[in-house]
Amino acid sequence: MKTLFASALMALVSSLATAQTPAPAAAPASKPAAKATAKPTAKAKKESKAVVAKAQPTSSRTQLKSATSQVATGLMAAEAALTPAELAIAERVHVGHIPCELGASVQIDADPQAPGHFHVGGKGFKYHMVPVATTTGTVRLEDAKGGAVWLQIANKSMLMDQKRGQRLADECMSPAQVVVAEAIKKNPPPSVLEAPPAK
Repeated sequence: MKTLFASALMALVSSLATAQTPAPAAAPASKPAAKATAKPTAKAKKESKAVVAKAQPTSSRTQLKSATSQVATGLMAAEAALTPAELAIAERVHVGHIPCELGASVQIDADPQAPGHFHVGGKGFKYHMVPVATTTGTVRLEDAKGGAVWLQIANKSMLMDQKRGQRLADECMSPAQVVVAEAIKKNPPPSVLEAPPAK
């Protein structure tokens, strides 16, 4: 879908660029009826041609620049547009102030300008993240430019800086995750290493 939109925008720019080619010179005007009209001098003709020649490219350049800007905006919008699956992931993201271990915290806010996008910030970091589908069902947000990943499971979350290979915040828990973590402590799931109970 994004590729199709981008192709359509590129075709629009191509057609606008073709339409900007200068028009052929107008046919010479018919001879004036009265002989009293003075003919323009050679110098005046050169100046008028120079003015016209300068005006056309500026107008053409302005229109081409405007079209290019519109295409760039369209491409950014196409990249920013999320699939229905990504929007569904975005609905599961815990937002607000989320405390983490060692006194750290993360603030996650939905971006009002871009549905499904999030501002993720804390002490020494700030990212603009989008949801990414996973095979495990884990909520994953990424900032491809910043190299950061937010991973959210049922009972905790963490923020990783993939460029540096380190965790920026770990053991982060929203109020909903605290409830799940307490339930797991009271009734831990069976270990995959334990033998099943004898019948």
